[in-house]
Amino acid sequence: MTKKKTSTIESYTLNNGQKRYMFQIYIGVDPLTGKQKRTTRRGFKTIKEAELALARLKLEISKGTYQKQQPETYQDIYELWVKQYEKTVEESTFVKTTVIFKNHILPSMQDYRIERITVDVCQLHVDEWADKLKKFRIVKSYAAKVLDFAIKRGYIQTNPFALVDMPTALKKKQASTEEKKENFYSREQLIEFLSCFKKENNVKAFTLFRLLAFSGMRKGEALALTWNDLDFKNNKIRINNALSRGQNNKLYVKSTKTGVARTIKMDERSMETLKDWRKKQKQDYLILGFNTMRAEQLVFSNEQNEYLQPTKTRKWILHVQKKYNLDTITTHGLRHTHCSLLFEAGVSIKEVQDRLGHSDFKTTMNIYAHVTEKAKEVAIQKFESYLNI
Repeated sequence: MTKKKTSTIESYTLNNGQKRYMFQIYIGVDPLTGKQKRTTRRGFKTIKEAELALARLKLEISKGTYQKQQPETYQDIYELWVKQYEKTVEESTFVKTTVIFKNHILPSMQDYRIERITVDVCQLHVDEWADKLKKFRIVKSYAAKVLDFAIKRGYIQTNPFALVDMPTALKKKQASTEEKKENFYSREQLIEFLSCFKKENNVKAFTLFRLLAFSGMRKGEALALTWNDLDFKNNKIRINNALSRGQNNKLYVKSTKTGVARTIKMDERSMETLKDWRKKQKQDYLILGFNTMRAEQLVFSNEQNEYLQPTKTRKWILHVQKKYNLDTITTHGLRHTHCSLLFEAGVSIKEVQDRLGHSDFKTTMNIYAHVTEKAKEVAIQKFESYLNI
């Protein structure tokens, strides 16, 4: 017979630096699954308090009078909620969400008894998150989801997060005094950027960055492309999937961000650049022992002919920007660049929305606000010319 693990009391530290104690104890075998069951108790202020609770629990178990309690703490509800949440979202989204809880929400709220969480408690932590985090609204939204789940299960009646005052005044004041750095290039900056990249003799990197700048596709979409997705005869690219990062840091292919495939028209020069890269890829990878002429071959892969690490593009772009003293933007900034230059070229908002694959019209409008400096100058020049004073 397998010996059960002895229960031990462990200490942990809250976000505010205070020490608490917890323990986990074996409570028997689940008759439905045949698996061992354990329960956790946490939040004890002293080790003596934890020892007393553990002794009482052991006595109940030995007498056969133990009954599993209903969820009591925020942590208890979270563990129930997250099992259901995992079934409703992409793996990459689930991973990002659990990181938010691990880093920000649970350290603040895990030990609170669910029925004692008040508006004041929620306000306290929302204010703390607002002081530390740029995207504190997202953190608050996720924290509230757990209490919404508690309402559905009948553990509480109302969600105190719904009554919190969001601390926006300070953020707006800061935004008004600081010039936001735009994450896109002007036409001239993009030409210089691609020219510098071409000098580096890294055909794969140059082709990828030109594709991003001239297609507006997301980086994950470009890294999931296979040669079968490219129609060289009609200069079109079919965007079906996107590369993403799942649990245990593993890369996998999923559907596009909106879940909808789209086909975009490309310029001839970009398609010629892709053709040149395919020839180069065939030569380079043949030396490495890979046949890249299969239709399902990735357009951009690593030296093992597997998915290219998304972080690789950051290394490439920072190297060139530093070497040639270029203005810095992120890889995603090339998508914003494409969008801004489309607007500058007179393309309609609806056409831009379709090309970039935005499911929400508001997303396109937000990028529309990111006009280039050249467009701003043209506006005042038109105004001055019109007045002619």
